[in-house]
Parts: sequence; C-alpha cells; structure tokens
Amino acid sequence: MKTRIFLKSFAIGLALLGWSVASWSQAYPSKPVKFVVPFPAGSATDQAARLMAQQMQTLLGQTFLVENKPGAGGSIAAMDVIRSASDGHTLLFSSNSATASNVALLKSIPYDPLKDFTPVAAVGENMLVLMVKTDHPAKNIQEFINYAKQRPGKVNAGYGSSSSQVSIAVLNKLGGIDTMGVAYKGIPLAMNDVMAGVVDFTFVDLGNSMAQAKGGKLRPLGITANKRSSLVPDWPSLAETMPGFDITAWFALVGPAGMPKDVVDKLNATMGQALKSKDAQEKLAGIGIQPVVMTPDQLKTFMASEVSKWVRLVKEANIQPE
Repeated sequence: MKTRIFLKSFAIGLALLGWSVASWSQAYPSKPVKFVVPFPAGSATDQAARLMAQQMQTLLGQTFLVENKPGAGGSIAAMDVIRSASDGHTLLFSSNSATASNVALLKSIPYDPLKDFTPVAAVGENMLVLMVKTDHPAKNIQEFINYAKQRPGKVNAGYGSSSSQVSIAVLNKLGGIDTMGVAYKGIPLAMNDVMAGVVDFTFVDLGNSMAQAKGGKLRPLGITANKRSSLVPDWPSLAETMPGFDITAWFALVGPAGMPKDVVDKLNATMGQALKSKDAQEKLAGIGIQPVVMTPDQLKTFMASEVSKWVRLVKEANIQPE
C-alpha cells in the first residue's frame, strides 16, 4: 500500500515538473525585463537597445527597461548581468566590445564572454565614420592624411568603443600617420569634444554621423566598411584610399550563463519577429543599423569567430592591451 502511494506521488511529482518546465516560457516574462547597456545614453548601442526594448515590449506585453552602465570597456555592465539571476529578466544589450573585442584590448577582464554568457539573439551591424569638425582644413581623407603627416604625434583622436579604438590604430597603420588616441566612456562624449575642438577627430557610429552631418556640426571623411553604405552613398569608404580598411561593429543580446533553453528560444523568436518588421527596420536604418537575425547557436559560433578576429585585428594594428 505504501509502495503504491509513493509511486502515485512520484508520478504526480513528475507530471507537475513536466508542466512546470513546459509552462516556463509561457509564463516568461513574469516581471519587467532589463536591458543593461555598457555605453552612455545617445550611443548607438543605447539607441538600438531602446528601440528594440519598445519592440519587444509590444510583442511580449511586458515592460522592457534600459539601464546604462558605462565604463571599463563594457566590463561593468557585463559583470552586472553575469551576476544576475539566469531567468532571462536581466540581459546585456551589447556591441562587440563586451562580448568579443575586450578579450584582445584589455590585459585582463573578469569574465569569459564565451563561457559566462548565454547567447540569445543577434540584433544588427553598424559601421563607423571618420568625423572632423566642419571647419577642419581637410575636406577628404587624403587631405586629412596629408594634414596628419605634417603633424606627427600632434593630432588627437577620441575613441569611446573598441571599434573606434581599433579604427584609429588601423588608420595610423594604413595611412602611415601618427595620431594619439584619447579614451572616453562612449562615442557621444568623444564626438562632443571634436565639436568643442578638444580633440581633432573621432570615429562615430553611422546613425550619429548622419545626424551630426545633417546638423552641420561635423564633416564625414569616410566610412570604415570596405564598401559604401546605401544609407549614405555619397560618403566614400576609407578602403577606397586605404585598401584593406574594413571594420564593422555589431550588436547582440546575451544573458547570464545557464538560462533556460525555452526562455532563450522565446526571446530569440521574438527578437527575430521584431527585426523582420518594417517598423523596426525603418527605425534601425534611421540610426544606421542593418538588422541581423541568428539562432542562439549561430550567435554562439559567431561570437567565437569574432573573438578570434578581434585578437588578430588588435595584433595587426600593434595595439598594446591596457
């Protein structure tokens, strides 16, 4: 009798467990979801995070919040997410800095992007633009190179991301010039100092570049991708003057290690649905971002390849880890 009661209770327990696992993704999200952004407000990552948070909120019927935690190349935000519960309610909305290139640019980071994160969804890719103040004497990239060659070690460049830092180093190498990099907590801060005349130039994400060029505040000299962008077809690629120049930034959503697969799949499917909508595509284009859809496994493979790529880029550019 006791054996039958035990077996019956065990069977009920298994049934309840099965229901719990199956219903986990249905119940998710059960409370507001937070996107932690490793850069300040106004950055490309911040703009993309706020746009996609709104899209996800509409599709899932739950509040999505954005919290900016800039500093340490994205490590502060990364560690905040890594230490969070792995239930999918705290996620890192990051560029390639915190999820790939920090491995190459920093002497040590307190986490492993390939082990301490759960890849959730790709979001999109972006390019950078070399921008100078509108009254700068250089009207094109060749004039800028000539200008810098006449002033070795005296032309200052602000950078606020790994992509902009590496872009400066590649510019120095391929252009045969010697400019000095100045670190900022985000590209918008470096951009503001270019407009104020504190530094001579910076590499700005395409969305902010389009806005500043339209406002007459900054002048674009060339984009970092190996071909022109359909969004600004009149802006030359730096590769047209310096063959081999090709740097593209990207954005992705990751969570703490150990997230439930059904929650990851639900987030991935929802992000994919959002990215395929005309509304999201138009809004992303407005900030210079091309949507990219990947499965979690594809994103995992992509992140691993990107870590290897950035290690190579940093080595080729002779950047010493800080």
